[in-house]
Amino acid sequence: MAVTIALDAMGGDHGPAVTVPGALAALRSQPDLNLVLVGQRAVLESELARHPGADGGRLRIQEAAQVVGMDEPPAQALRGKKDSSMRVAINLVKNGEAQAIVSAGNTGALMATARFVLKTLPGIDRPAIITAFPTVHGRVYILDLGANVDSTPEQLLQFGIMGSLLVGAVERKENPQVALLNVGVEDIKGNEVVKKADELFRASGLNYHGYAEGDEIFLRKMDVIVCDGFVGNVALKSSEGLARMISQFMKEEFTRNLFARLVALVALPVLNALRRRLDPRQYNGASLVGLNGIVIKSHGGTDAVGFEYAIRVAANEVQNQLPQLIGARLSALQGQSKPTT
Repeated sequence: MAVTIALDAMGGDHGPAVTVPGALAALRSQPDLNLVLVGQRAVLESELARHPGADGGRLRIQEAAQVVGMDEPPAQALRGKKDSSMRVAINLVKNGEAQAIVSAGNTGALMATARFVLKTLPGIDRPAIITAFPTVHGRVYILDLGANVDSTPEQLLQFGIMGSLLVGAVERKENPQVALLNVGVEDIKGNEVVKKADELFRASGLNYHGYAEGDEIFLRKMDVIVCDGFVGNVALKSSEGLARMISQFMKEEFTRNLFARLVALVALPVLNALRRRLDPRQYNGASLVGLNGIVIKSHGGTDAVGFEYAIRVAANEVQNQLPQLIGARLSALQGQSKPTT
């Protein structure tokens, strides 16, 4: 199945220096992929010239004169930059010229613009951000990671449905296990929103396994963990900070003296294997689920390898027709909930 993805080539901390080589790497690894580099033509052509042999047949440039700054207020970007690389790329999805967009740009602006242009799927109140985390059992998907600071019980259930469908499609898992993130596993624990959501989940038909505590995210065998965006973003940033701290501690200990350096040399194969296993670039590419189109947010500070992984996430969701899958499931659930006469 041929897939066309629009790339916000100007977005992120490094812009075309990362997005262009990432795009070219994705084209080399995926023969059915077509990409549209959206941004300032002169800048993109200059970057492409540094990479001879690019597949011009599957890569084209779409001009966009403006760039959304990484710290720009979302409302300002939405109203004042209609010719930004981000907005033009999203428009390509809306117009059917691309099946997905990938951006490493401003998260708030991406969410606001995508929601304004693409709209939400019927039955979805708010889109959510979901991505995979490494665990001792493989990976777990967590949502919401920051799009919705406050969520109702009904919205948490919508997140659970979307997360379950995404994991079922992209991970080829039947009936994924879903849990609610909470401050304890006992029924009496949690605030009223979580307790009400727990009731809705139990009656939803999802493969619901109850509450999960924060220390179980990386240890317990689950597929989807649901929480509001405030809690999810704290969990995401905490895990990123912990990973950097462990990496720094290991570096300090293995360079402390000559003996430690010799031990590091002996342990190098194990250290390299661990680094590959925990490489955050493999988990780059968060999905903005619930929209009438596929939108993937790459980490703003990622390199070309990480950006390529984000493109892979987009291509996978296109091939699995994720928005259509979510829309059909929600329509079925709404039909079941209608009273009979």
